[in-house]
Amino acid sequence: MAFLFYFHYMNSICFNGKFLRADAPVLMVDNKSYRYGDGLFETMKVVKEKIPFATWHFERLFSSLDIMGYQVPASITPEKLQQQVLLLCQKNKCEKLARVRLSVFRGNGGIYGGADELEYTIECWPLGESVNQLNENGFVIDVFPDARKSCDVFSNIKSANYLPYIMAARFAKENKLNDSLVMNVHDRIADASIANIFLVKNSRIITPSLNEGCIKGVMRRYVLEECKAEEAVLTIEDLLAADEIFLTNAVNGVRWVKEFRNKQYNNLVASKIHSQLSKTIWT
Repeated sequence: MAFLFYFHYMNSICFNGKFLRADAPVLMVDNKSYRYGDGLFETMKVVKEKIPFATWHFERLFSSLDIMGYQVPASITPEKLQQQVLLLCQKNKCEKLARVRLSVFRGNGGIYGGADELEYTIECWPLGESVNQLNENGFVIDVFPDARKSCDVFSNIKSANYLPYIMAARFAKENKLNDSLVMNVHDRIADASIANIFLVKNSRIITPSLNEGCIKGVMRRYVLEECKAEEAVLTIEDLLAADEIFLTNAVNGVRWVKEFRNKQYNNLVASKIHSQLSKTIWT
């Protein structure tokens, strides 16, 4: 299956700024993210000891924290977190090419009580070189039928409330798909289980608007700003009428779709965007 990550044993993790053994117990059973999904996360890529789009990643993270009402201590800054990410990658010997997950949560306790201190963990895993290559075999995708994503102020956040996407990913695996699409409450396209979606029609590059409930992806932002893509409302019928479909996320960049419901697609635009990324971002 494509879009898979390469998980290896981690020697270390970072918990609230402290570097610990990866198997060290750090979360309490009454952790609010574990109990209630009161948390969020940021997935980043490290390439040659740098975080591509670092400014956008931390801008999204701190904006999401504000939306969720987190009180961020002055000691926790984008610069400090970035330093810790890179140091952890060095400790785990994957600073040349890695996937990083920065998880933030609101302490321990009940819904109305307990601690509200911001806490965080950083994890990282080495990636294979194939993650920087355009997928040779196009994806086969379909729609996950059992969930509808809301379109509210929290919809664009990468929150710990990830159930629709988890189930969409399981649906894809069970049905031998590379990914599956998540619909919103209006029965329109929001995004995919671990990616944003774009279509190409008559040379126009189009993606669902943020009002449609999709995750505010960093690679989505890149394609919008650098490739003159447009935001719109997208339906299943629009996908079936498209010339091309591709998926994006910060780790894999661009992945082109070969087939959706027996419709075949090309990858001309996806190939160009991938080439642009390879020359300017992944180098």
